Amino acid sequence: MTIPQRHLLTWVPSLYLAMGLPNVMVGVVAAILYKNLGVSNEDIALYTSQLYLPWVLKPLWAPLLEVYRSKRFWVISMEFTMAAALGLIALVLPVADFFKLSLAFFWIVGFASATQDTCADGVFMTTASKTDQARYAGLQGMCWNLGAVLASGLLVSLTGYLHNQMGLSWVQCWMVVVSLAAALMAGFGVYHWRVLPAGAPSQLHGQGLAGGLKATTEAWVTFFQKPQIWMMLAVIFFYRFGEGFIEKFGPLFLLDSTAAGGLALDNEALGHINGTVGTLAFIAGAFLGGFFVARKTLPRSFFTLALVLNIPHVTYFYLAQTLPTDTVTIAAIVAIEKFGFGMGSVGHMLYMMQQIAPGPFRMAHYAMATGVMALTKWGTGSVSGLLWNYVGHNYLSFFGWVLVFSIPPVILAWLAPFPHDGEAATAAEGHAAPAGAH
Repeated sequence: MTIPQRHLLTWVPSLYLAMGLPNVMVGVVAAILYKNLGVSNEDIALYTSQLYLPWVLKPLWAPLLEVYRSKRFWVISMEFTMAAALGLIALVLPVADFFKLSLAFFWIVGFASATQDTCADGVFMTTASKTDQARYAGLQGMCWNLGAVLASGLLVSLTGYLHNQMGLSWVQCWMVVVSLAAALMAGFGVYHWRVLPAGAPSQLHGQGLAGGLKATTEAWVTFFQKPQIWMMLAVIFFYRFGEGFIEKFGPLFLLDSTAAGGLALDNEALGHINGTVGTLAFIAGAFLGGFFVARKTLPRSFFTLALVLNIPHVTYFYLAQTLPTDTVTIAAIVAIEKFGFGMGSVGHMLYMMQQIAPGPFRMAHYAMATGVMALTKWGTGSVSGLLWNYVGHNYLSFFGWVLVFSIPPVILAWLAPFPHDGEAATAAEGHAAPAGAH
């Protein structure tokens, strides 16, 4: 099937919306779903954190995707796969073993989403000119985050409306909402079948499995031959270390009852705060962070951006100590943390792009770097349940430890090496940051 060349605006926004929605369904919404259905905080933290592993492991199979079929084929195939898996999640929620079964299908969504991320970025980078890549980089991030707003904001709020206003059980609410997410992914698949370009074929195309494995081996070997690579990987791994604990337990804290030390928000309020207000604050911070780096260069701004990301972690400690009941106050405080996360994360993404990715395997090495970033989310999420038990299910102590965990990232940012000139290897060179890596 020959796809006519279409304007970037006909497919870039929908492509990155389709990347953001399933990523946040797996990373954030699954935890809220299980919280509503009575799963313990420990089990939520442990088992939903394992869902990050596909993003950690995607560099292992990403080069093999270049060998067979087109990037467009993989994007569309994964969108239909995610639609089917989300539909199956909705179907199994009423059964006794819903937790195990739904986790299995969430795993499928995770692997398909990670694969889609890799190939979707490949379509964009091999179709758009260098000028257009720089021009549309901001649109990529905005649309990815709009997908996050849709998943963690509007869809979560809808479950609250169905439960509070329509009287549906939580199982029924989530069956409706997850089915809606499945329909959206199927819709993206149908739309992209008509408009998505194929993307330029890789040099590995048609070389078979042997060629793909050889290229994968060479990419890994050259990755670890980079100067100061281990120190740079330490910087990447710890940069968002404290944030990883907040990302996993923040929504649980906002939902938990006051008797359990939480803020007792309902899903409607959580959807507005974490999904809408929080995401808009994140986007505003990201744009300001990009402007800040453009003015000062990355080496001069990196330490400041690390401070901006980690200092606002005190907001959750403050919330756990004061336990405010006013939703507007809670939203404003959460927005401060999300704004700092958005602005600070710009440094994280640019450091991977400008200092680790440059070289003959730029796409593969960037995927490896984002895999290390996903490893942070997997690791912090996995041990957050253990920390929760260690502090005796006390949110104030939990977020106190988060402040301690926010110190090493700042120290490492101060010591971070910059083997490549900060102005020579910019995103405008033609490789915009994959928005799905946020």
